Amino acid sequence: MSIFFSSFTKWNFAKCTNKSFNSLCYGVLSERLNNGRVRCYSTKSQKLVVQKGKFIPFLERINLRRAEAKRSIVVQVQSAQSFKELYTYCSSMGTVKCMFHYTTGVEPMHFIIIEFAEDSDLINVLSASSCSEENQAIPTQSQFLWFRAASRKLGKLKQNKAVSLSSENATNILNDDQIGDALRKCENVSEQMRELYSITRLNDVGTRLRFLTARQIENAISGMFPFARAYPFGSSVNGCGKMDCDLDLVLRLVDRKMDEDSRLIFHCKAPSGTERTMSQRHMESMGDLIHFFLPGCTNVRRILQARIPIIKYHQQLTDVECDLSMSNMSGVHMSDFLYLMGELDERVRPLIFTLRKWARDIGLTNSSPKPLRSPPVLPSLNTLVKLAGPDDKYVTEDGINCTFLRDMSKYDGKTANTESLESLLCEFFEFYSQFDFSKKAVCLNEAVALTKPEHSAMYIVNPLERGLNVSKNVSLEEAERFKTEVHNALWVLESRENKVENWGLLSIFERKQRLSYNINFPSSAKQGRLMEISTLFDEEKESSGDETENKVEFKSDSIKQEVDRIKKTTREKINAHEGGIKRQKNRR
Repeated sequence: MSIFFSSFTKWNFAKCTNKSFNSLCYGVLSERLNNGRVRCYSTKSQKLVVQKGKFIPFLERINLRRAEAKRSIVVQVQSAQSFKELYTYCSSMGTVKCMFHYTTGVEPMHFIIIEFAEDSDLINVLSASSCSEENQAIPTQSQFLWFRAASRKLGKLKQNKAVSLSSENATNILNDDQIGDALRKCENVSEQMRELYSITRLNDVGTRLRFLTARQIENAISGMFPFARAYPFGSSVNGCGKMDCDLDLVLRLVDRKMDEDSRLIFHCKAPSGTERTMSQRHMESMGDLIHFFLPGCTNVRRILQARIPIIKYHQQLTDVECDLSMSNMSGVHMSDFLYLMGELDERVRPLIFTLRKWARDIGLTNSSPKPLRSPPVLPSLNTLVKLAGPDDKYVTEDGINCTFLRDMSKYDGKTANTESLESLLCEFFEFYSQFDFSKKAVCLNEAVALTKPEHSAMYIVNPLERGLNVSKNVSLEEAERFKTEVHNALWVLESRENKVENWGLLSIFERKQRLSYNINFPSSAKQGRLMEISTLFDEEKESSGDETENKVEFKSDSIKQEVDRIKKTTREKINAHEGGIKRQKNRR
């Protein structure tokens, strides 16, 4: 979920909104620097979240996953039951650490990930592997293989009955019905939010497959660029990824600094054009390499005219959609920041998953506001910048300052916020239902609403590249629709009507076409804003003349006056619309 890189290509609103929800969430949860000292507590234990276990910094975690991928292979097999024979075969050349089974496609193809104990074990296995003898097969060697059936010459291997798979069908994605069944079993909305996060987030095998996909790119160019590195960024690594999330990659041809003591320097070709032209040519060549030589890579699309040229392709063997660029590292550092935010408080990621699914299910996506009632949860980016040490300083080659505190074991501060996930969700809806997008911009650097620097329907400041609006492609109609939907979600979630079969989150996830009513409740009536939704526009009861059954009880006169005004305005709009349709028919 790399929210700040929608400018890679011309994202439609569906893509842009999905990648902007993290910014909206962090905008609500962030706080201003308060005497330079901040600490976040979990709701249950009231202990510092990062102290539950050893905190692993983002880049260290990336390197651990890279090392994992470096000593792993993906093997296509006949079925999950092939793992015993495959284990026996591979164990003769190295020590097998663990094995994971997964499937891809409608007519499932079966694969097993094998992680070896040492890098040398993998080298032994790959050295003993061979290429197909088919004339049309390009003899590519990689960490993607298939397990040939035993022949008389090879003989059948004895199966080790003691070995077992670490997981089977590990990439299975739950459908909406299965998710709904799981959520109905929960006790409250907060538990539903945690359950949704638990059953839909990117699991261990999904993460392994994405790092193996990145490893394929590195291996493909390692002869000419031995120090090349493909860095994953975005939702795949920042903790907000779903099981079917895309993989964003930035390719660095040389990922180490020049040795100033070395007197021998490699000859290199001088560039023959502008930096942008050369970048486009390099990406075009990389697209050809992926298209013609890398097994499993299909549907390769070169999007070279975007602000940052990218290559999009699908890796069939891992079932991952990929976006590859060769730009600077700001996307990786932004992912680092979002990873830290998610690690600071256990409520952050469940909230993001809930909002993202809500936005998708109601059709918002296809893939100066008043103060909040409760204290903020997360620190602002500028807070972490001020707490950064010498080892946290990063400036990209384009001069983008990516400096902020990375090691959360050095983070010392506190917050009084112990609100439930349900409360945080309601506050998100309430916050943005009143946000003045026409004049203000969302900014995480100081967790304040800024005056928009340019005309646009919605402006979300990229915290690292502050001149970029990550929601630039959102239209005025889509921004208004967003505000209307957050109004509706808050109303439904807090009304008594959601205590039915599809209660709680399910009541706001429902996919249905409905007329939206934009209700701006007076601030003085905040505590008494709820009413039975079904009674507002019950045409059957109104036409029957039974005033007793149609009576609505309001908690304040101001709400009653507001609802009467809305009903009148809405009926006038509907009548005007129907009249316009009749006039058009008459003209025809």
